[in-house]
Amino acid sequence: MSECLFCKIVHKEIPATIVHETDQVVAFKDINPLAKEHYLFIHKKHTDNVNAMMMDDANQVVQIYKEIAQFTSKTSLEKDGFRVVTNINKYGCQSVFHTHFHVLGGEQLAGFGK
Repeated sequence: MSECLFCKIVHKEIPATIVHETDQVVAFKDINPLAKEHYLFIHKKHTDNVNAMMMDDANQVVQIYKEIAQFTSKTSLEKDGFRVVTNINKYGCQSVFHTHFHVLGGEQLAGFGK
């Protein structure tokens, strides 16, 4: 079975604009950004979605959110605000089946009021 797109990024088999990386987590710019700043945070261990990640090792979610906090605290995202989103399966609009968290910001986001 071939690796998923994000696993290939983890293994440096395809390029990505990496913005943050630890032994467990990697973050990179989304190639189809939905906001002025749009990053994807993933755990290096593959799971298909956040529900699977929670069943496999819930600490991976903590690791990802810790790195989101580390990254955003060093940018204007923390001060100005940002949104974290994860999608699950077809109706949730998941297009890459490797658990990932979208960090969106850098401008006023639409949707949930101001």
